[in-house]
Amino acid sequence: MSITQQHLLDTYRAGRLGEVAPPLPGTHDWQVVREWRDHRRFRAVVAGRPAHGRIRQALRRLLHARPRSTW
Repeated sequence: MSITQQHLLDTYRAGRLGEVAPPLPGTHDWQVVREWRDHRRFRAVVAGRPAHGRIRQALRRLLHARPRSTW
């Protein structure tokens, strides 16, 4: 069953029972993404790591690492 079919079935059931229809699929997607990002930042702060810019810092360390002398 596709998302559209499930939504239509849920809307039909809500109408028959006199309840509020469910939101359209994808309505709250960006809110979920923002909450997930905020949760990741919170976990980083609690763990003692920087909350943002971690990827750039790691790439900067890799790209600008000084070559080790071999002698």
